[in-house]
Amino acid sequence: MCRSNRVPQHCTSAATLPLMTFSIVARGPADPPGQQYGVAVASKFLAVGAAVPAARAEVGALATQALANLRYRPDGLRLLREGGSAAQTVQTLTAADDDRDHRQVGAVGPAGPGASFTGVQCYPWAGGTGGETPDGDGYAVQGNILTGPDVVESMEAAFAATSRDQPLARRLLAALAAGDQAGGDRRGRQSAALLVVCPGGGYGGGSDVLIDLRVDDHPDPVPELERLLDLHDLYFGRADPAECAPLVGALAEEVRTRLASAGFTDPDLDTALSGWAGVENLEERLVAGRIDPRVLEHLRARSTR
Repeated sequence: MCRSNRVPQHCTSAATLPLMTFSIVARGPADPPGQQYGVAVASKFLAVGAAVPAARAEVGALATQALANLRYRPDGLRLLREGGSAAQTVQTLTAADDDRDHRQVGAVGPAGPGASFTGVQCYPWAGGTGGETPDGDGYAVQGNILTGPDVVESMEAAFAATSRDQPLARRLLAALAAGDQAGGDRRGRQSAALLVVCPGGGYGGGSDVLIDLRVDDHPDPVPELERLLDLHDLYFGRADPAECAPLVGALAEEVRTRLASAGFTDPDLDTALSGWAGVENLEERLVAGRIDPRVLEHLRARSTR
């Protein structure tokens, strides 16, 4: 069935949803060397992350919105995987869609600028832009039912001002926050989402989904999404051994005492720390014989001496 009071005549399935929203799709460097793809989106719409973003490692990323055609997600990723540029992908998707005047889509691929399309019947203010930074990071920014064009302009400027030394997730959120602060969706705020992929980026290297965070219903979803990203970095970020302190001397005794107060008393300190870290979901930050500064901070906050 159709899900809107103003669906086009050709709408015949639940593949279309009215998504008045603003988003950024982008490509950035990964560590180790490679590429990450991601989407950040916010809307006055329940659970926007369930409908708008799509990304695949080594292929690209896409956002579908306005009267969203959810087929754009698999079809767009397929076109990018087959070698189409972002612009070619967007053109192919919209050319084959009788309801393209009501659609909005942005895409990035492995190379070149991102591309954005806004149908002429999207509710105003609606528009977007696609491009590439001087360092070669493609992006596309788009939005509809916005407070004005400054939302998209602010998002593009904020992304361009970020450093490639920052994780792509942080760069995407900086752009999303700039759009939110510029006014965002003129109907208000409800949900936001962040999706980032790269090869082996998932938990324990078992998937390509590095980050998949959603704020489905919240009065201020973009700051809440930033809070969730901070927690994600704590729980799933991997420690840099060079920044970890050796578990020797007074530090080892402090850690042993704090672990014991939490009930972890194995005589082998690494084993005791591993047991506690498993309970606290910090096992990704463990380094044998050393302790990550964020793990130590968390242990001090959660224990007594």
